[in-house]
Amino acid sequence: MGGSESYIGTPMDQIPTTESLRGRVLAALRRSGIEVKLDDSGDIAARTPITGGELGRLVGHVVADVDDAVQRSTAAFAVWQATPAPQRGELIRRFGDTLRTHKDDLGEIISIEAGKIRSEGLGEVQEMINTCDIAYGRSRQLEGRTMTSHHVDHRVMETWHPYGPCAVITPFDLPVVAWARSATLAVICGNPVIWKPSEKTPISALTCHALFTNVATEMAVPADICQVIVGGDDMGQALAEHQGVPLVSATGSTVMGRNVAPRVAARLGRSILELGGNNAVIVTPSADLDQVVRGIVAPAVATAGPRCTSLRRLIVHRSIRDELVSRLVRAYGSLSIGDPLQSSTDVGPLIDRAAYNAMVNLLTAARTEGGDVVVGGDRVDNERPDGFYVRPTIVVMPGQTPAVATETLAPILYVMAYDTFEEAIAIHNGVTPGLASSIYTADIREAERFMSSAGSDCGIANVNVAPSLADLGGLGGFGAVGGAQASGFDAWQAYMRHATNTINYSDE
Repeated sequence: MGGSESYIGTPMDQIPTTESLRGRVLAALRRSGIEVKLDDSGDIAARTPITGGELGRLVGHVVADVDDAVQRSTAAFAVWQATPAPQRGELIRRFGDTLRTHKDDLGEIISIEAGKIRSEGLGEVQEMINTCDIAYGRSRQLEGRTMTSHHVDHRVMETWHPYGPCAVITPFDLPVVAWARSATLAVICGNPVIWKPSEKTPISALTCHALFTNVATEMAVPADICQVIVGGDDMGQALAEHQGVPLVSATGSTVMGRNVAPRVAARLGRSILELGGNNAVIVTPSADLDQVVRGIVAPAVATAGPRCTSLRRLIVHRSIRDELVSRLVRAYGSLSIGDPLQSSTDVGPLIDRAAYNAMVNLLTAARTEGGDVVVGGDRVDNERPDGFYVRPTIVVMPGQTPAVATETLAPILYVMAYDTFEEAIAIHNGVTPGLASSIYTADIREAERFMSSAGSDCGIANVNVAPSLADLGGLGGFGAVGGAQASGFDAWQAYMRHATNTINYSDE
């Protein structure tokens, strides 16, 4: 639909140059008092999806470095596990304050390296700050139960102990906050952390790690409480297979999770998996369509589509499908696409060419399966070879085809019609990932059924609010999402091992 000339946003000839973006990254690092070496001597290319160009090169790690990192983490563990939890929490509190001080600079680095619009880059740092606040409070409440015993004058209680070195593997779409969700809880529970960030966003990770290390140095705690391993998939595989890493927390695609989980399980390690979701919204005849449109657009196009809570499927009652699609097409037509550093931009670039090729292939498959692309699906920068700006896409599908069920890392929204509420639930639950979901309805019976055990099979089941709206205390899913909760509520227990203690205070 339409050509590259018909869109709202930054004219492509006004997109910043790679050199100017590199200068902004270096300036942000200097203001934060951080040195990250970006030159031509490294083997890891740090790129920006804004132009597709190289910001610089970094010296990556090799597999042998993983063993050294584990040894240093093990040494730090001996000190850190003996440190009272409230003192461990103080480290996280001060780190949160540091993030507040450097929020603008870190947010800009994230936007440049991940292609996120400015509000999302800043929002990610804010979520890290909120995560630190939660972990700090939890550090004073690592409680255990006391239970009655069937023996006379005996007491039974449970205690919780840290595991040891914890590996944290994170994706490009949440380059730092996915680490913070796991690392803050792991650290207050007494575990050192070895971070393997996405090779597509190494500068953001190194910046965040440097800020953390500065706080650790000021507090005279072991610097090896947090380490970073920069490299490709082989680094993550080495951590997953290392016998000295009892716990692996991995956030990313389902494909990545299926690679990591068996390696951890083969050595009887423990894994916490937060994997990609094929999230859906059900829209019933009683729904407020103005509210629906406002709730759908942002999660469908945020970060140009790859987030785990991105909206991918829209299941609409047949009687209102055409009207809702018409409203969404108008809303999509008002989206501003272009330079993510401009405050007026709604949609930035895809992360790279591979993401664009996957989007093209999926849309081809959807058309083959009877899909009708009603808006979007094309690039808006055909003259620029390495920056991949696309118009978010809506595809009306005849049903839940293989293309719809495929994990999608692009802004594609599939629309399907239903006739009965039972049919809507069946379509909704007809894919394996079960992370985030919503229903828009004014019927309390439909809302309650959606939230019941016979309704949504997701870890997040919202009513009249977007599926992407998950407070920090309630993020987790089931099925191919991994079935774990890396953060929130009682998630701290996933970072500790449980022991039962029986105390005999009788004379027998």
